Amino acid sequence: MSEVVDLAQQLIRYDTTNASDDGATGDERAAAEFVAERLADAGLQPVYVESAPRRGNVVVRLPGADPTRGALLVHGHLDVVPADGSEWSVPPFAGEIRGGYLWGRGAIDMKHMVAMSVAVARRFAQDGIVPPRDIVFAFLADEEAGGGHGAGWLVEHHRDLFDGVTEAVSEVGGFSYTVRDDVRAYLVETAEKGSMWLRLKVRGTPGHGSMIHTDNPVAKLTKALARLEAHEFPLVLHPAVEDFLAGVADLTGVPFDRDDPEAAVARLGSLSRLIGATLRDTANTTILRAGSKGNVVPSTAEATVDGRMLPGRERAFERELAQILGPDVELAWDQLPPVTTTFDGHLVDAMAAAIEAEDPGARLLPYMLSAGTDAKSFQRLGIRHFGFAPLRLPAELDFTSLFHGIDERVPLDALEFGERVLTRLLRTC
Repeated sequence: MSEVVDLAQQLIRYDTTNASDDGATGDERAAAEFVAERLADAGLQPVYVESAPRRGNVVVRLPGADPTRGALLVHGHLDVVPADGSEWSVPPFAGEIRGGYLWGRGAIDMKHMVAMSVAVARRFAQDGIVPPRDIVFAFLADEEAGGGHGAGWLVEHHRDLFDGVTEAVSEVGGFSYTVRDDVRAYLVETAEKGSMWLRLKVRGTPGHGSMIHTDNPVAKLTKALARLEAHEFPLVLHPAVEDFLAGVADLTGVPFDRDDPEAAVARLGSLSRLIGATLRDTANTTILRAGSKGNVVPSTAEATVDGRMLPGRERAFERELAQILGPDVELAWDQLPPVTTTFDGHLVDAMAAAIEAEDPGARLLPYMLSAGTDAKSFQRLGIRHFGFAPLRLPAELDFTSLFHGIDERVPLDALEFGERVLTRLLRTC
């Protein structure tokens, strides 16, 4: 078994479930200590810090040949979302290898990148490889709840660990998309939507369930949510999305009509869910709370809505939500900003060269992520971010459905491919 597969398997076996939206119930300590030990075994000097009891974070810096250049941050999160084992084909934290895949929660979100990064850092240290510039590796808690105990906390309390960092790579990108026959594009995230977790509350008049009620908060809230569900936010073609669709058109020979991007998205197969969600803002109800007894109309009803807005649409999104939901709905929210950068520069060229060396003829394409990552925290330090966790995937694998899904898994050869690409990138970045 290769080192990167062994590392990923052991990482999956640590249950680092982050079960609550506020990150209050996560526990990354054992996984973080495992990472720190593996780095120290190779002669490195990792820094281990806890933002709260058992919320472990690990950071290590590899000095580069040119300390005057801006450093590169390579980061990954250790926490995972919950997994109901009764729904899985294998136990989600067993790290089982079956059919050429490593199965388990976190296999692609994102312990695969953590394993690749640890393997590369160890190799550089053991073989005396000096990268062109400083490389900072960070292995983080709490990304799945916004990073308040991980990236966000480190930016607030240990900013010195990232001194001199100007660029970063992490999730979600670097994975292959088979465009046709044996032609692959590798998606690089250059933008991601902003996140807004809305807390909705409606008040009404409580009373006996057998009576006539005209001020039922449950009814008022569900009507507002139905309006939200029926609403279609305006289509906005962001440059990252336009460049991706134009690149696919160039590779396939099927023209891309900029006046009808939805038609181009519809031709993307399983990738259409991911790209389609970046054509407009979205708002999905995820939690409903109301009442405590079947024959009592409650005085309040509450809901949580997961809102995602395109770069530049933050204020317009807020106004549109308030108008749709109406005056009866009290609104409060937590918000993380969009992230965006251009698809150019030496780092992009180095990524392309590293992919080309391992997959000749492949092409990199920029795209926008509909979700969010720890880039939202690191951009507060002025760090330019790219999603690049390289994996060469089989054409038939519905990769995007595995994020937070059932039977999450990663091909073993994709892990080894990713380690080779990351090694090439960090030797030339």
